[in-house]
Order: sequence, then C-alpha cells, then structure tokens
Amino acid sequence: MPQHAYWKGHIRLSLVTFPVRLYPAVTESDKIRLHKYEKATGQRIHYQNVNEDGDEVEAEDIVKGYEYEKGAFIPIENKDIERLRLESKQTIDLVQFVELSSIDPIYFDNPYYVSPDNQLAQEAYVTIRDALKKSKKVAIGQVIIANRERIVALKACGKGLILETLRYNYEVRKAQKYFEDIEPNAEAEEDQMDLALELIKRKSGDFNPTKFKDLYQEGLKEIIDAKMEERAPRVKGEKKPAGKVISIMDALRKSVDQSKGNKEPESKTKSASKNATPKNSAAKKPSIKKQAT
Repeated sequence: MPQHAYWKGHIRLSLVTFPVRLYPAVTESDKIRLHKYEKATGQRIHYQNVNEDGDEVEAEDIVKGYEYEKGAFIPIENKDIERLRLESKQTIDLVQFVELSSIDPIYFDNPYYVSPDNQLAQEAYVTIRDALKKSKKVAIGQVIIANRERIVALKACGKGLILETLRYNYEVRKAQKYFEDIEPNAEAEEDQMDLALELIKRKSGDFNPTKFKDLYQEGLKEIIDAKMEERAPRVKGEKKPAGKVISIMDALRKSVDQSKGNKEPESKTKSASKNATPKNSAAKKPSIKKQAT
C-alpha cells in the first residue's frame, strides 16, 4: 500500500461506517517543468510579495480581502473564514445513488483511488463495491477536503473504488450562449450524414490512451537531451495544415476513401507476405540518451 495518503477518514452509508484512505489517481510528476533563470549568473528567479509602490511586504503584514470597487476592499481575517468552515468529521456521507450517465462529464473534477484503511474495513468496503457494481449505480455524497466542502461521486473500479470530486453548478458555464449563433433548426443533409456515419464506423474502436502521445513533452525532452549531448535536436516539424475545404461532401468522400485505403483485404495481405523475399539491411546502432541528474 502507498505510504502517503492524501486524505484519511470514513465512508458512511446509513449505519455502516468504515475507514478509508484517498490517493490521487492522476499525477503530473513526470511532466518536464521549466524554470526561470538569470542569463548572466544562472541563478533561479524568485518572486516576492510587493505592494503597488514596489516595496516588499512581510507575510505578517498581508491580509486577504474582497475588492468591491477599484482601490477599495473589505478585509477578511482568518478568524472570519474559520466561522465559515464546517465541522470536519473526516466522513464521506453517501446520501444518494444515481445512474452514471445522469452526471454530465463536465462536472467531474479530480479522481482519487479509495482503499480500505485496515483489514477489518475490507468486509464493508467489498460490500459497498459489489453493491455499486450490481446496481450499476454511483453513490453521491459530500465531504470536506482541504478545508472545502466537495460533492463527490463514488463508483466501483475493478477490485476497488474510485472517488471523483464534482464541480458545483455555479462553477460550470452555461452552454447556451456559446451556441446561440447556431441556427435552431439546422440539420445535416442526408447524403452528408451517410458519409459522416460511414467515416465514424470505419474509425470506431476502443479508447486506448497509450496510442496518444504528448508531442510537446516528447519534443521538449528531445531538446533537453540534445543540448546535454551537444547535438542537434531531432524534433519533428509541424504538420502542414490541410488545404481549404471547398465542399464538405468532397472532404467526407475523400476521408472515406482514405480510410478504405488503410485497410488491405486479408487474402491480399497474406499472399503478399508469402511471396515476399527477406531483405538484408544494415542494423541501426541504437542511440544512447543521458539521464538528467
């Protein structure tokens, strides 16, 4: 079990309570992060708390506040905020069960793996997990995490449970104003729809995240490796933008034709492989990359 839990507490469903730990399900620790340095000295750039006159202000002299008009604010002391904080019982209260499809994906925020805190908690943990699987439901609750009350969704995930924090309604922008320029009765033409559906059918499959590469991060790593090895970076250039689309029908037909060309008949492929003769080629010497220390 991982050593450092992000949060420790209990899950409660009616009279059933058991201890759990939360661990972040996503990480950005593998991402390359660039810092700012002074060119001449190589020293890191740091930032200070300064006022509008440019004078540095000590931490004990800083107060939070709400600016209700330009240049005028209401100070908010820590003691004021303390009054707003709900009592943190370190408990996830499950109050409702819903279909997963009833939650718009835009409301999902941060995912966490949920694990039982000890051996005695496993019986209740497994019972809740299997009940969620069998009912095909998601449990909704509320909990205080990092001094903020959050809506959470708890669902089965393989052998365990995963908890996702949800955004509040006021945090999500309404879509209507972004689509107001679209004609309300606009519909695609039938032949265009047929081609689009054919293209979707040909490109359909299961989502595999390993097939998608973060080209920016890979390119950035190559630039760093190249500078450390004192060589030119082998960075692929940007793809040439496609020409201007004159006709949506022509574009769809061309796309469908290209998708056809990507799939060779099985018999043709087998025949070609049987008649193919092996070619000798010089083995390429693998490149060795240094690791940054």
